[in-house]
Amino acid sequence: MERESFASPEIAQVLNSHFIPIKIDREERPDVDAIYMNYVQATTGSGGWPLNVFLTPDLEPVFGGTYWPGPNHSMTGTLISHTVGFLEILEKMRDVWTKQESKCRESAKQITHQLREFAEEGVHSRQMGEKSDDQGLDIDLLEEAYQHFRKKYDNINGGFSNAPKFPTPVNLKFLLRLGQWPQAVRDVVGEEECTSAAGMAINTLRKMARGGIRDQIGFGFSRYSVTKDWSLPHFEKMLYDQAQLLDVYLDAFLITKDPEMLGAVYDIATYLTTPPMASPTGGFCSAEDADSYPTFTENEKREGAYYAWTLKELRTVLGDRDGNVCARFYGALADGNVARENDPHDEFIDQNVLNITTTPAVLAKQVGMAETEVVNILKEGRKKLREHRDKTRPRPALDDKIVVAWNGLAIGSLARTSASLEFIDPEKATEYRKAAEDAAKFIRKELFDEDTKTLYRVYREGRGDTPGFCDDHAFLIHGLIDLYEATFDESYLEFADTLQSISTSPLHLLRTHYFPWIQKTNHCF
Repeated sequence: MERESFASPEIAQVLNSHFIPIKIDREERPDVDAIYMNYVQATTGSGGWPLNVFLTPDLEPVFGGTYWPGPNHSMTGTLISHTVGFLEILEKMRDVWTKQESKCRESAKQITHQLREFAEEGVHSRQMGEKSDDQGLDIDLLEEAYQHFRKKYDNINGGFSNAPKFPTPVNLKFLLRLGQWPQAVRDVVGEEECTSAAGMAINTLRKMARGGIRDQIGFGFSRYSVTKDWSLPHFEKMLYDQAQLLDVYLDAFLITKDPEMLGAVYDIATYLTTPPMASPTGGFCSAEDADSYPTFTENEKREGAYYAWTLKELRTVLGDRDGNVCARFYGALADGNVARENDPHDEFIDQNVLNITTTPAVLAKQVGMAETEVVNILKEGRKKLREHRDKTRPRPALDDKIVVAWNGLAIGSLARTSASLEFIDPEKATEYRKAAEDAAKFIRKELFDEDTKTLYRVYREGRGDTPGFCDDHAFLIHGLIDLYEATFDESYLEFADTLQSISTSPLHLLRTHYFPWIQKTNHCF
């Protein structure tokens, strides 16, 4: 919508004349985002981003939704032709408010009251309801969870949905570790089922590692796949995805000792600990955009421009022989490998998103070379393509905010990785451990007020004003414990204990918005 609507003079004229546009950074204020996301989900049955909500002057929601096509959209097809556009939405809301303002205000108050009651009921039932005598884990729930994933599992492509397909590392971690629980769990769930659970997770991780969702030339993973086979991603790279995927790929390697899993571990850890994601300050940046300029001389950004290749480019950079070998390996075609239905903006014409489509052994037989020679061509080809890309293409824009919660995830995964690689690759283990320690020290110095015992959420050219939320405390505490176990430096454990004591105090729960959905401030629920 940024390109289609918010850069449109026609939209700007209506929006600025009849509304007060307010843009919320949902990463800095997830509490505000959650309030209005709950409203949209409750009233439309679905949610997502971009999130657009029309509010009364009292900030009570009147109408909301996610994506609406703008005047500059280039999408085609039956679905788009029958979708109401953003301009029509604006004009309709303008007219309704002008003619029926009192009715809009009353409706907004009613839905706000209903949502508040619903939220409070859930909170009170969890926080103040009678506690069961048995506080242990119901093992049957684990078996039910396994069956849930088994039914949704994509046997061909891995994962647990159709397109779009998200990595969901927490689900993969659950499946991987199901067979590592005590015998009592395996007795209830079943040994065969535990083995099947790990198999689903490992196959999914392998499909992802070979898909376009992984940056096959550089490092890191994109946020999700537009296609069910992981071949075409939405190219945005998020810190929290890298951190969680590093953790689950590490688990997969420790369980299987599969070199392919270890390769993914190295790739993700390298992405986290090198520029641009590794901030000079010591923390980790939040994300890289999906779109960028194809060259330094062009002035229109394109989705995936930094990552896609034409077959001609591969041959030009690598030479005909090596270019053809790499093209076969990565599934590159003369007319591109992105299906027309997946390219509504015509951004991938003749472009290839690199996917691993074969193995060096099979490819060697196809091209009549020794396997070792093919491996060397692929290794050198990846290096040359990365160097060419960095030299000739502007990198996607960097969101250089340092968010405590996501840094906590990265600290923990890097700490675990360093401990696991200590005897395999001590040099890399030291590098990853240092990055985790630098981030932890930065957060304590710049984002924790020792006097007021307040953890702040965001740093960008200075500390932000937003106090840390529940996830900031929880993920940082978890990361610090992992870091302590990797270093045995008690200062990390002491900091974690301090944060835990603060985060569970009743005053802190109210003051730092742990339950923003029941706050009775001026305009919030």
